[in-house]
Amino acid sequence: MPTFASLPLLLCLTICISSAAVHGQTRVGFYAKTCPRVETIVKSTVQTHFNSDPSVAPALLRMHFHDCFVRGCDASILLDGSDTEKTSPPNLSVRGFELIDDAKTKLEAACPGVVSCADIITIATRDSVVMSGGMSWVVPTGRRDGTVSAASEVNLPGPTDSVESQLKKFTDKGLTAQDLVTLVGGHTIGTAQCQFFSHRLYNFSTVTSTGADPSLDPSFVTTLRALCPQNGDGSKRVALDTGSQNRFDTSYYANLRSGKGVMESDQMLWSDATTKPLVQRFLGVRGLLGLSFGVEFGKAMVKMGNIGVKTGSQGEIRKVCSAIN
Repeated sequence: MPTFASLPLLLCLTICISSAAVHGQTRVGFYAKTCPRVETIVKSTVQTHFNSDPSVAPALLRMHFHDCFVRGCDASILLDGSDTEKTSPPNLSVRGFELIDDAKTKLEAACPGVVSCADIITIATRDSVVMSGGMSWVVPTGRRDGTVSAASEVNLPGPTDSVESQLKKFTDKGLTAQDLVTLVGGHTIGTAQCQFFSHRLYNFSTVTSTGADPSLDPSFVTTLRALCPQNGDGSKRVALDTGSQNRFDTSYYANLRSGKGVMESDQMLWSDATTKPLVQRFLGVRGLLGLSFGVEFGKAMVKMGNIGVKTGSQGEIRKVCSAIN
């Protein structure tokens, strides 16, 4: 399967140029004069960490998503404390903080007090997607960091959420059904712990003789049961995109079509009347207008990256990402 990285350079340039505009209150080139090397420094940092551990890419995607869905994209997920977002159950397994801290240290040396932690997350996430074989996009910047982080405010889409519930949480943030299907496609890289989907494998339904979720392919049930035995280690991790967990491609959607979506909330996208046609469009199903996953993912990431942003005199530029000034 061709990867987005192998697409013609002209196509990538067209996408990148078309993205170069003002988005909300952020804009492309915000640091052109105050810290012109910001993207070079962040990219170099991401490359170093990615070379040591490619799984940092899905980790950053998750961090970015979890940050933006709570108080907007303001790096509130990075703040330490006894009752901050970090301490909420959905965020206990979020990682990649060392990479952000590393980039921040380098940027503070080059441009003290200029680049926000929120912008570092956004740029680094884009770079990690590209390093995983995804298509690049231009990142508007100018976010400022928040000063509040509360575990009680964390209300993220969950692994058993219905499509209706997922859509509600996305539309509440100004995102559409297409944004949902596109952004969840980020599961083309990364893994999930057995505890978040093993309920689908045992005593889930009386419809099937195996007791498994009937939306799962029977042979895939066997595969997953071998990886996640009943009453086994719930922290064991399994690829979200079977056969292509380290490549940013459309095989994730092909797996949904084949009944091989690991997460219940993901597989539901194939059975729902609103989201199924969007999955089919990414797969190039005949009779439907096709969508380029690489192009649409970049657009959706820019859109999500502008949820509730703080700009101008709002918030602050943290000196250290894990603490307010």
